[in-house]
Amino acid sequence: MRIGKQDNAFTAIATSDDHSITVRGHDLVNDLIGQIDFTDYFWLLVCGHRPTKTQTAMMNACLVAIAEHGLVPSVQAARMTLAAAPEAWQGAMAAGLLGMGTVVAGSTEVAGRFLAEVVAAGGDEAAAVAALERVKAAKQKVPGLGHPQHTAGDPRADKLLAIADDLGISGAHVAALRHLGAKAPALMNRPLPINVSGAIPAVILDAGWPLAALKAVPILARAAGLAAHLFEESQRPIGFILSNHADQAITYDGAKAGESAQ
Repeated sequence: MRIGKQDNAFTAIATSDDHSITVRGHDLVNDLIGQIDFTDYFWLLVCGHRPTKTQTAMMNACLVAIAEHGLVPSVQAARMTLAAAPEAWQGAMAAGLLGMGTVVAGSTEVAGRFLAEVVAAGGDEAAAVAALERVKAAKQKVPGLGHPQHTAGDPRADKLLAIADDLGISGAHVAALRHLGAKAPALMNRPLPINVSGAIPAVILDAGWPLAALKAVPILARAAGLAAHLFEESQRPIGFILSNHADQAITYDGAKAGESAQ
């Protein structure tokens, strides 16, 4: 991406005038409001065309699967931020979304790019094994595999893959993921089930979603979950309880007052 002046200063997403608003070639008021559901609108906004019924079904399943998973770090950050600034929902929401990196939620994008590399290398068992060997040699985690809680298998991933099979959209990325899931435990010498961060990019890429927009899926989904936590925080606050428990869980091992730090 170029920084600074662009050669082509255009956008194809939306425009407006005194009498109308146009979004992706559709009149917002007459063609979209009350005529399209939000998942379809999300697809239209990002991709520039309406999704098929199977694409909508797959996107809906992915959004539901990743929207909520309890008091994960991003949720705790959001709730503690709202506790400290109850008037600033936008700040609390931002705190939660900013925590979506390569470990939590944003791992979907990491796994998707890894799957794309395996597919580009042939997408077969040999390509999966070669990719796993590279990861092992680099002493890295396998993107899309393993879960600290769902060690016997991530039920969300299993369900998404089953839905993709039923919809008939399972393709090269799902196949590559399954090869990785089959070969990784023996190569890495530990249980490595397919997790939801591996299943989401596999099924949604096979459905036709662009690789460069993968991160938008968990961001949109987690925004819904964060909204629920922030509303509950405003009614039944636990933000300061979380903060207090964190303080109690950590032991200070620095210099004592009056002593110089070594």
